[in-house]
Amino acid sequence: MQHASHPINLDNNATTRPIREVVDAVARSLGEEWGNPSSVHRVGIAARRVVELARESIAMLVGCQPRELIFTSGGTEGANTAIRGSLALATRADARRRVLVTTRFEHSAVRETVEALERTGDAEVVWLEGLPSGIPSTDALAHLLAARASEIALVSLMWANNETGAIAPIAEIGALCRSHGVRFHTDATQWVGKMPTDLASMQIDLASFAAHKFHGPKGTGALFLRRGVHLERAQTGGPQERDRRGGTENVPGIAGFGVAAEYARAFLASGDVAQLAARRDAFEQRICAATESTAHAAICPRLWNTSNIAFERLEAEAILLLLSERGVYASAGAACSSGSLDPSPVLLAMGVSPERAHGSVRFSLSRETSALELDRAEGIIIDSILKLRRSSSAALT
Repeated sequence: MQHASHPINLDNNATTRPIREVVDAVARSLGEEWGNPSSVHRVGIAARRVVELARESIAMLVGCQPRELIFTSGGTEGANTAIRGSLALATRADARRRVLVTTRFEHSAVRETVEALERTGDAEVVWLEGLPSGIPSTDALAHLLAARASEIALVSLMWANNETGAIAPIAEIGALCRSHGVRFHTDATQWVGKMPTDLASMQIDLASFAAHKFHGPKGTGALFLRRGVHLERAQTGGPQERDRRGGTENVPGIAGFGVAAEYARAFLASGDVAQLAARRDAFEQRICAATESTAHAAICPRLWNTSNIAFERLEAEAILLLLSERGVYASAGAACSSGSLDPSPVLLAMGVSPERAHGSVRFSLSRETSALELDRAEGIIIDSILKLRRSSSAALT
């Protein structure tokens, strides 16, 4: 069965479609503002102006000073820089300060980075206890900080989970870390551009995020580094980004990033978030009721755009293939691990059984997802699940 009209993308946590204004800004920069922003001639100055105007736009989106932002290649580099740079600086000052604190719920950019540092003997990793909803336990963090604050180089906890949308109490976590003099990084990749952000009013030392999660270009991101917070440089070879990240800036990507931030600010000011959350809730509830399925993390605060549903007695791979044939795009978890047949480490860490994790599918909306598209997708998803269930039952008889 082929889809009758244009495909419906419900895999927006993997990436979003760049808006036309972003595409135009990238093309204009490639064609006209092609200079090296470190050059002092006219075309270099024009490129530098593009970079700094974009930095100002992004700073307004996240509520910080422009000088507190370092441009990166995306969320993964930002998280790596925050973790490795903080650890190197802490251990150089005090060899005992080598503990990294995180959870099993993190994106692989954090989870695999701390595992690598532990394997090489550079760090001790403390895996913080989490709640079944997939957010860290603040009580467990408070006890750990009271006992071992002097040994901790960094606490790194994500703001909103990329697979379930579960939102962590970041303001409370930041305040806890600050009260014990411990540095705090949050992976804000799924949060920024989708929810209001005011880093100046929060006790967050570092935050990493990426443009392509809110209709900007891929390969461009930023790391918020609060004024007065220092890092060991992860990349040497140039004085760019105030000597904090060597390498010629990706001017076209940064230009698109700035425009994406401008339009994200307009979206957040529009008040559409509540309407989109209600749309997601209705979509999720109807699918779960019609297919006798359940949504992960539904009992806790979630991003308005994310729904992760466990379809009992089915395999996510079969679901995704059939949905794709019918014009609905979804995923089985993080985009960077979508080729894996292993169950999601995030769901397993939440206490979900391997069988349920294998049958779990993530649907993620964007601000461009229409009610009509969701209605169409809902019918296709329900029909597909019921068809697969019938096939599965027939195979067992």
